[in-house]
Amino acid sequence: MAEDIIGKSVERIDALAKVTGDAQYVHDLELQGMLHAKILKSPHAFADIVSIDTSKAEKLPGVWAVLTGEDVKQYKIGLYLVDKTILAVDKVRYHGEPVVAVAAETEEIAQHALELIEIEYNELEPVLDVKKATEKDSPIVHEDLGEYEHMEGVFFPEPGTNIANHFKIRKGDIDDGFAEADHIIENEFYLPQVNHVAMETHTSIARWKKGRKVKIWSSAQSPFAVRDLLGKGLGLPHESIEVVVPYVGGGFGGKAGIHFEPLVTLLSRAAGGRPVKFVASREEEFNSVPVRQALLSRFKTGVNEDGNIVAQEIEFLWDSGANADYGVNVTKAAGAAGCGPYEIDNVKLDSLTVYTNKLYGTAYRGFGHLEVLWATERQMEHVAKKLGMDPYELRKKNILRPGSRTITGEKLYEHSGSVGKCLDEVAKALNWDQKKEEPSAPHKARGRGLALLHKAPAMPTDVGAGALLKFNENGSVNLTLSLVDYGQGTYTALAQIVADQLSMPVDRVNVVWENNTETEPYDWQTVASKGLFISGNAVIDACKDLKKQMKEVAAGPLRASVDHIVLEDEKIYVNHHPDHYIEYKDIGMGYTYPNGNGIGGPLMGRGRYIAQGLTNMDKETGQGLPALDWTFGAHAVEVEIDKETGEYEVVKMASAFDLGRAINKQNVIGQIQGGMVQGFGSAVMEGYQFDGEGHIRTNTFTDYKIPTTMDIPKDFTPIIVETPQVDGPYGARGVAEHPMISVPPAIANAIQDALGITIDELPLTPENIIEHLENK
Repeated sequence: MAEDIIGKSVERIDALAKVTGDAQYVHDLELQGMLHAKILKSPHAFADIVSIDTSKAEKLPGVWAVLTGEDVKQYKIGLYLVDKTILAVDKVRYHGEPVVAVAAETEEIAQHALELIEIEYNELEPVLDVKKATEKDSPIVHEDLGEYEHMEGVFFPEPGTNIANHFKIRKGDIDDGFAEADHIIENEFYLPQVNHVAMETHTSIARWKKGRKVKIWSSAQSPFAVRDLLGKGLGLPHESIEVVVPYVGGGFGGKAGIHFEPLVTLLSRAAGGRPVKFVASREEEFNSVPVRQALLSRFKTGVNEDGNIVAQEIEFLWDSGANADYGVNVTKAAGAAGCGPYEIDNVKLDSLTVYTNKLYGTAYRGFGHLEVLWATERQMEHVAKKLGMDPYELRKKNILRPGSRTITGEKLYEHSGSVGKCLDEVAKALNWDQKKEEPSAPHKARGRGLALLHKAPAMPTDVGAGALLKFNENGSVNLTLSLVDYGQGTYTALAQIVADQLSMPVDRVNVVWENNTETEPYDWQTVASKGLFISGNAVIDACKDLKKQMKEVAAGPLRASVDHIVLEDEKIYVNHHPDHYIEYKDIGMGYTYPNGNGIGGPLMGRGRYIAQGLTNMDKETGQGLPALDWTFGAHAVEVEIDKETGEYEVVKMASAFDLGRAINKQNVIGQIQGGMVQGFGSAVMEGYQFDGEGHIRTNTFTDYKIPTTMDIPKDFTPIIVETPQVDGPYGARGVAEHPMISVPPAIANAIQDALGITIDELPLTPENIIEHLENK
């Protein structure tokens, strides 16, 4: 009998290729005749383009193509709201926006060509404050907002303003709720833009071919999204576009959708079909590619003396920067979870995507949930303080339970998962019911904090994916799909699913790493923690299809009904005659009788899955069924702070997640640890800074810090809670994004407990702490 592989800590199937350097990334690719692209970026946050003179650059030997916005102004790119041009047209809208692109025989020649280009600008007053951007007298970032194509009935731009989308939740009667409340607590919270800082920068190669065909190699999260958006944006039929995605060095949402692929495609066309490669420098990653949006949150909470929250009014002002294509969906998805994992009868929530003249926002690990739960979990701490109530007890009293309804009206069940179990586990890990340890020195203080979280996959209602399985001659199998494993370990989990379904060793399952839209089945995008759920179900479906074929072919030579045939340990036999069997290798390519007759032919399993039962949300109330599933979690943190310098250490931390079932426990632990560190970065050090004219001040690692191994808590306890999801593969739910969500408020709540100060803006730097101590 094959060993049960589900739940085991199988070694990552990509580990050897990555640590030995065998894994090939787009950075590594060199094509014959390839040109190199460079971009000239805007020095201003907001300005009219008066003139561009590229004549000297065009004459430079080795330059094959020069493009300006005028050359490509007929093309617009976007998934949800089509508001982005390939190069700036007439105006620049953020510091670092690409204005001119050059393709030349070497990077040095391309850079020299940029230095020869002359541009005259007329500077405009930039819109830098998200609150002011919503005021009637604010300069308008996009005058043509009313003309932009967008997903009708899902997103609601307001022409003539800077509001790219207005998402609403209305539940119960907010006025009655506040009238019932014994206390009303109001606060405002802020967090800045943050960079993804993937190890691999954005890289794309395009080759324009005869017959208006194009081949793209890209460090993208979603090959089919690149193909779809490129086709729509450039007016090309989908079948004429081939997108190849090899190994990808991290993404965190920053490589979702489409980025430099249209630009290199048009440069290749202008260069007569020579392939063109663009590699973003680290500085360009900081000042020319999209970021996590900034968020200003306003909370008004009505609560009774016993801690029961009866009303919540929220306004989210999302600083989407100069473009809002992805930002509008972040606004919607995170808004739908805006009250946190709590049951509140009366809710009024307005979530607005607002244009400013900053870097534009996109998907980021957690898809807006870190941002909204920063505010939600800080507000819970303020409420607990107002009531003189234990923060654990306040949360426990108000959490979602089986039978509860979310703020969008969705009913939860036993199989939906348990935020209560997660809360109890982390509280137990930090001995919440016991006295805190004494600080290590008189000038130091200790504090503890809690924070909860929940997140569902943020995606359209009809997301689906396919999977293909085919036998190799030796009886091993190849799995092909278009889910991109860019470090999260999903391919290893899917290999375990195939191994379990087909009763074979996991090392006999080869997951084909390179994704190609010409040969792999469709997948919408690799985002939203939906990969294992959607693709896992598709893989199970493919396995069932393959097993059905195997039984049908084996039924002849075994002289038995398919109902009595068993697949086990790479053998096929009749259930009551296990010693008389056919090996997989003897049937995968078709079975051959002793006389030479062949039957069956090469066996291939086809699988597919699409999200079930989801609905669009009502425009005015936000009521509907947007959640494929919910993954709940909790963090508990203990900090020790130097009261003289503001420096602090997270001395102990526990994080628990109800992920349904862990397919690969080692991978899950790795995700929890990595997400915690990334959340720690958002909490204590990361954040963009701009000067008064909108220039980026943090565009290198000198000024923009990320955590190192020295910052990781020495005592960290990852906890897996398993409440199986009835429609998940083996009961599993996603947990890729969740570990970083709510890390910042857990730390802030611990700082408040230690020092009695309330810090409601990120990052939680020592300077920020000292300033609040002095103000106190």
